[in-house]
Amino acid sequence: MDQQQPQTIRITLDDAVAQGEYINFANIIHSPSEFVIDLGRIVPGRPDVKIYSRVIMTPLHAKQLLEALAHNISLYEQKFGEIRVEGAPAFSSTEPSN
Repeated sequence: MDQQQPQTIRITLDDAVAQGEYINFANIIHSPSEFVIDLGRIVPGRPDVKIYSRVIMTPLHAKQLLEALAHNISLYEQKFGEIRVEGAPAFSSTEPSN
């Protein structure tokens, strides 16, 4: 029986991407074939949102991202305690989040 070795993926970051961006805003839109996630920052006292990154992915990859986030939030909460969302704006389940 031929067993394949797990593939190793090497992740690389250029210097600009490695610095990261603080975001406190996400807007998600979708079509039958893709999800578009805009990540940005709202500054108190300003009516505009600056978008720093747009990510486009298939529905399968969006679901895998959701599962990975849920798993990592669970690990975080086991280590640091529950993340409380009281006072955070609620999102409608029939509209994209923003």
